[in-house]
Amino acid sequence: MNAAPPMKTSAGRFFEDFRLGETIRHPTPRTVTAADAALYVALYGSRFAVQSSDVFAAQIGYERSPLDELLVFHIVFGKTVPDISLNAVANLGYAEGRFLKPVYPGETLSAVSEVIGLKENSNGKTGVVYVRTRGLRSDGAEVLEYVRWVMVRKRDERAKVAQEHVPRLADSVAPAQLGVGCPPIDVEAYDFGLAGSPWRWGDFSVGERIDHVDGMTVEEAEHQLATRLFQNTARVHFDQHAAAGSRFGRRLIYGGHVISLARALSFNGLGNAFHIAAINGGRHVAPLFAGDTVYCWSEVLDRAELEGRSDMGALRLRTIATKNMPASGFPGRSGSDYDPAVVLDFDYWVLLPR
Repeated sequence: MNAAPPMKTSAGRFFEDFRLGETIRHPTPRTVTAADAALYVALYGSRFAVQSSDVFAAQIGYERSPLDELLVFHIVFGKTVPDISLNAVANLGYAEGRFLKPVYPGETLSAVSEVIGLKENSNGKTGVVYVRTRGLRSDGAEVLEYVRWVMVRKRDERAKVAQEHVPRLADSVAPAQLGVGCPPIDVEAYDFGLAGSPWRWGDFSVGERIDHVDGMTVEEAEHQLATRLFQNTARVHFDQHAAAGSRFGRRLIYGGHVISLARALSFNGLGNAFHIAAINGGRHVAPLFAGDTVYCWSEVLDRAELEGRSDMGALRLRTIATKNMPASGFPGRSGSDYDPAVVLDFDYWVLLPR
């Protein structure tokens, strides 16, 4: 009697399949092109001059126009989904994210993750997986690193992981670790008129709040196209047949889609914050669906000089994105509760010319 052939498809990892300390090398390497950058602009409408113009970027110190940092983040993130979060209930947060080198069209990116934490939830049905992911160029140079933690379903509720551990993570990336992903900038050659904003690093103060004014409605086709651009295969974003029986009855918008929408909207008020240096933390507070309109506002949490550099300064920002509510009233968090309109709470460092 012939044995049954082995399964050739993958259902993804469940919580009990992870092992503390293991390294996961993710498929598939991706050569990112100018076409990808153009499609990213078409999907989000980002207008930062350095990522829009080879001429502008080259005259201030870049080789040419680099890829948007969030495009790099999403592509690296997307590679991890089949191995980390295909069976996720929710992506819970981010920490210790740093953009380490500019990435230019034509470069090839891959991703490697280390499992740094595991914790079973009290319900016995799910657990939280912590991973540190590195994005690499084809020459092995690191361009990005970050930690994320995700709630993953168990295949068997009786199964136990061999070892549990919750890692201690920094509340924010230290200013001394900022700036490595941005080359020295010739501020004299930086044309603030063409950049679309007169505001430099010194024009912002801690505690200042900025209503970014504009809104953008999420379309079903656009969010699916964007998620496919990043090769993110999470079923909750694509399979309406399966989603019909879920808690919400609808496909969920990829959380990174909300981050990129908020970043693009933030240009109005932060037009010279062209480089994201680090991700301190982030929380997807509530789900977003096609047909919802995203607005956002930002608060300046901190300012920092960059050691040995007089060209750029860093702002620590907290950007809050809302759905179907303009941000003029600065809806956010009161105690442990968020305003019902809030969908994203994102904490990050940006660099601006001085």
